[in-house]
Parts: sequence; structure tokens; C-alpha cells
Amino acid sequence: MLTILKRTIRLAWLNFTRDGTLALANVFVISMVVAAITSLFLFKGITNFEINRLQDKVDISVYFKYETTEDDILKAKDELAKVPEVKEVEYVSKDQALADFTSKHKNDPVLMASLAEVGANPFLAVLNVKSALASQYQGISNFLVTADFQNSIEKVDYSERKPVIDKIFSFTSGLNTAGIVFSILLAMVAILVAFNTIRIAIYNSREELKIQRLVGASNSFIRGPFVVQGVMVGFFATIACLLIFLLIAWGINSKMDTLFSGLNLLGFYVHNLGWIVLIQLLTGIGLGVISSLIATRKFLET
Repeated sequence: MLTILKRTIRLAWLNFTRDGTLALANVFVISMVVAAITSLFLFKGITNFEINRLQDKVDISVYFKYETTEDDILKAKDELAKVPEVKEVEYVSKDQALADFTSKHKNDPVLMASLAEVGANPFLAVLNVKSALASQYQGISNFLVTADFQNSIEKVDYSERKPVIDKIFSFTSGLNTAGIVFSILLAMVAILVAFNTIRIAIYNSREELKIQRLVGASNSFIRGPFVVQGVMVGFFATIACLLIFLLIAWGINSKMDTLFSGLNLLGFYVHNLGWIVLIQLLTGIGLGVISSLIATRKFLET
């Protein structure tokens, strides 16, 4: 058994190195497929980052009547935090709202003069509510209508922010749909390209394979070297893509941070290196082996 395995690996390596041009072409084609799958993984990561960034900028504000005590507002905060759709609740007191306004507009004499004329603190205490998904704000708004503390609420600005929330929800849904369509197209292209590449390799070795069949070689012996060769092609394609994408991530990292504020593409690549290598190996070796099995089966049936 060990002798057969060694012979199979040796024949696979001889086939791989005998025609350097075809071997490089095979590695190049599989590398393109692996690169496409890796790009899809990175695209999904960038998409999720952008979706989360946009959704983090959205919240709804619940303003409480001026006479509502801080204890009542904190109790309302605790109730809101128990709502499944709620991700985070931030309490801003009247004094904090005044301090934030003053700090932000301290260089605007007109606003500062107007605030001085009012005399008392005109700001209301507020709870800023964030949800994990833009689609969940309607549920939070419905809860506020029937909440026990509803009579203490001055206003909820959900209706004012709803157009922005709806746009973000539409945008994120579109990105997810595009990712699914892109995945299907890449999978179809990957299978076709890998299959036809292995068929070319078998076609170039057809005379040698016919001789092996004439002298009584078994189907598994004929098929074995091409399967191992598919493993080799997938492995070298993975190594090539791993290095190329590392260089690309390093080269465009600063540009991606400009386009998507806060995105560290190189950090994302390194942090997910284990998953990326696994995906690349499964894609490269898997396509090489499966395509070899299908292509040799077609040859052996003729």
C-alpha cells in the first residue's frame, strides 16, 4: 500500500513538472478561482463592517417631560433595556444636554446669547436607544406607545428619523443580496474553469494513459496521479493567493480606511488568517480533486 502511494505521488510530481507551462497554467487558473473566493470572503467582511458602521450611527431619542424625575427615567431605561430589539440605551440628563450644547456651540455668540436670555436650562432629559438592526426600530417605537412610562414621555423622534432608517435598511438589504448573487456566479465559474483545466491536462497525457490501460493498469492507478496532481495544484495556488492577498491588503490598507472610516483591512486579513487559509485550501484542493475525479471518470468510460 505504501509502495503504491509513493509511486502515485512520484508519477503525479513527474506529470506536474514534465510540462512546466501547463502546470503553471493550472496553478494560475486555480489561483484565480481561489482569489475570487477569497475576495468574496473579504467583500463580505467589508460589507458587514460598513453595515454595522451605518447602523451604529442610527438611534431614536426618547425625550421626557421636564418634571420627570431622574429615578423615573432610570427605571424607564431599565425597562427599555429588557426589550429584545434594544441593543443599547444611553441616558443623557438635562444638565449633560446643556453642557454638551454649550461645548459644541461655545464659539457661536448668537446661540450663546439666546441661551443666556432663556435663563433656566431648556433641555429635556433623553434616552438614546440603539438597535442591532435598522429593521427593529419600528418594534421599539411600538413598545414605547404602550409602555408603563408612556405618560412621562414628551416626544419620540422615530417618525423624524424613519426615512433615514428605511434608507439604511434598504441599502444593507441590497448589499446582502448582491453578495449572494456574486457567490453563486463565482461558484459556477469556479467549477467550469477548474474542470476544463484538468481535462486539458488529461488530454495532453491521453497517449500515455491509453498505454497504461492496454498493459492492464487499474482505473484507480490511472486516476491516482491526477488526483494527487490536483492536490498539488490546489496547494501551490493557495500559497500564491495567500501571499498575493497579504501584499494587496498591506498596500491598500490606508486607502480602504479613507473609503470606509475605521476599517483596518490588513488587521481583518491577519485576524481571520486561519479561516482564509482553510477556505483557500478547501477551494483549491477541493476543486482540483473533484475536477480530476470527474475528468478521469469521463476518460475511463470512453
